[in-house]
Amino acid sequence: MRASRDHHQQSRVLYDLCCLLLDVLPCSSSSAASPPPRRSTSPAAFASLLLGVSLALMLCGSVTFLIGFMLMPWVLGMLTVFYLVGVVSNLSGLGRAILWPPTGKEMTDWNF
Repeated sequence: MRASRDHHQQSRVLYDLCCLLLDVLPCSSSSAASPPPRRSTSPAAFASLLLGVSLALMLCGSVTFLIGFMLMPWVLGMLTVFYLVGVVSNLSGLGRAILWPPTGKEMTDWNF
């Protein structure tokens, strides 16, 4: 529940940042009609906007990193369990083949 809420909040922050950037950055209009009056943005305002964007991206990235850092032991544990299950399965098949080899009748039943 909390992870979903954090993901929704991150998506909302990124959406708001993209809207701000698209609003501030000039875009060329394809219509030949009278262009809207151009607003001037001071370099300090643009620099503070980029500083805010980078700060928000760092915060969102650190939350994502923290979630991944907390889940990594679980992922490694599951990987180890699956690896051990595969090893035990192969060893049991190998032991069965060595201790109880198939008879000639069973070999003819196998049609590869």
